[in-house]
Amino acid sequence: MTQPHEQPQQPKRPRRVVIVWWAFTAIAMSACTEAPQTATGVRSDSPAFQGTNTMPFTAAGWKPGDRGSWEEHLKVRTQTGQNDYAKVN
Repeated sequence: MTQPHEQPQQPKRPRRVVIVWWAFTAIAMSACTEAPQTATGVRSDSPAFQGTNTMPFTAAGWKPGDRGSWEEHLKVRTQTGQNDYAKVN
């Protein structure tokens, strides 16, 4: 009698190679996750004209807490520093 044709078996990979491959894949995929975002250090509950009360961030002539002074400084800065038409002419 003749033997039925047997399909050739694929060589088995060593177990260590499979484990290392899965470990590498898991580490690579963990690098794709997004870090949690927390809102620390930024206070958004106070109005902008209250200021930070630190000198490097305070413009000369502006008093923290004075809303009128704040609005005037914004108006001047808008016209002199951010208005391209005023810069060109």
